[in-house]
Amino acid sequence: MSQRTIIPFGPQHPVLPEPIHLDLVLEDEKVVEAIPSVGFIHRGLEKLVEKKDFIDFTYVAERICGICSFIHGMTYCIAVEEISKIEPPPRAQYLRVIWSELSRLHSHLLWLGLMADAFGFESLFMHSWRVRELILDIIEETTGGRVIFGSAKPGGVRRDITNETLKLIVRKLAAYQTEMQDIVDTFLHDSSVKHRMCGVGVLSKEQAYALGAVGPTLRASGFVSDTRQLGYAAYKDLFFEPIVETAGDSYARCAVRCKELFQSVEIIRQAVDKIPEGPIDVKITTTPNGEFFARSEQPRGEVIYYAKGDGSKFLKRLRVRTPTFANIPPLLKMLPGCSLADVPVLVLTIDPCISCTER
Repeated sequence: MSQRTIIPFGPQHPVLPEPIHLDLVLEDEKVVEAIPSVGFIHRGLEKLVEKKDFIDFTYVAERICGICSFIHGMTYCIAVEEISKIEPPPRAQYLRVIWSELSRLHSHLLWLGLMADAFGFESLFMHSWRVRELILDIIEETTGGRVIFGSAKPGGVRRDITNETLKLIVRKLAAYQTEMQDIVDTFLHDSSVKHRMCGVGVLSKEQAYALGAVGPTLRASGFVSDTRQLGYAAYKDLFFEPIVETAGDSYARCAVRCKELFQSVEIIRQAVDKIPEGPIDVKITTTPNGEFFARSEQPRGEVIYYAKGDGSKFLKRLRVRTPTFANIPPLLKMLPGCSLADVPVLVLTIDPCISCTER
């Protein structure tokens, strides 16, 4: 006769670096239900918009998450620009795309390393993070930071990248692709890795859509959805197709992220080929007046910024919907039926960012 028990998973776990807390209902070693405890680490973002003017608040938005910091700042800027009737210059729009894709590269490589660590593949973990350091070197060279870029601003970007440096970045990324391919081949073809991920945590296309999944979690279930196709920044001038898998399991979610590494390199190459000359920002002569929902594609999925202004230099409201928050309901659907040993790997497949979620 099976015995039902409830055990806590997190917020401190030797495998999972994110402080997520789940109460797991088990029958012997099988999970039958997962009950989340999503906390609220109150940082006072809504109050801060009333105290910091809309330009300075960009730095606060970037610090919501250290991994996808630039895209947070850029999405905030898109919302502010829309309600302030500000049009960033074309060169700034292309630079935003380049930094966004560099963010995606280093985020996915970080995630691959953590996934390798989760099932004990330490050499693969170190290899993934070593290649990630090479991407961070490019980010540091072009922005001055490795975690917080500080490059996004309403009206454009704060820094330019010379055409010579842009071409050098493309050459470096082309060389790094060989090393990324070695990592991807191991993740997608190694029998021990496939044993831990194939068939684990299946989320059907219908379930992913109904539960509001976003990003790789949604695309791995066969749903074609990528917010970059809306054409914000310079994405409207670049060609790419969303990376989609159909199995909906942990392996499919890993495969989407693996293939997006090379997609990001190709998008950066296109952006460098097409980037126009010109200024990188415009002088701001207006203040936010109105309301707007800005959407963009973070490495984890779609992020939404709602901004509302009344014509003063301080916003009246700011709300942020992060991708991890959207992916927690799908995670709770994946967990029942898996074994307790699979829980850390399965939780990692949504690439959780609790600092984003608990604001």
